[in-house]
Amino acid sequence: MAFAHDTNVALQAAAMLVNTESDPDRLSTLDEVRSWFTELDYSGRLDGDDAELGALRALRPVLRELLTAEQDRAVELVNAMLADVRAVPQLVRHDRFGWHVHAIAADEPLPTRVVVETAMAMIDVIRAEEMSRLSTCADDGCCGVVVDLSRNRSRRFCSTACGNRNAAAAYRRRLAGPA
Repeated sequence: MAFAHDTNVALQAAAMLVNTESDPDRLSTLDEVRSWFTELDYSGRLDGDDAELGALRALRPVLRELLTAEQDRAVELVNAMLADVRAVPQLVRHDRFGWHVHAIAADEPLPTRVVVETAMAMIDVIRAEEMSRLSTCADDGCCGVVVDLSRNRSRRFCSTACGNRNAAAAYRRRLAGPA
């Protein structure tokens, strides 16, 4: 299933944000916020201050719950998130992107825009009955969120590091032979 560009980006951004909450925390400085913002081509307001950093960090468990929820719970969360900010979907075109949907003004705080954009993306996922594209990492020691946008639904790990760690462990087990 091919989602629209804005849906893909919002899902990946939310998963990346959630996955910064590990040991060590990868969202602890303003530079890390700027990098995340820039890497994902976010548009609109970026305050770049400690309040914004704190709000983004506080958002991670909320987004984790949404991205890992069963469908009915995800619907409840999406509806509440959009109602809380009185989201008004509108078609927009900016930068190098074609028409896509924004449901909140670009001058709203970044954490609010992240919530709304993730909720809007989840609308597409739910309506397409594609909740199976969202999961947690197959690495036993990791609880990262996985957004599988691949054609063959083969993505199992939240990062290359987790995938490589598991591949190396499987290789070592094969070399060791039967136990």
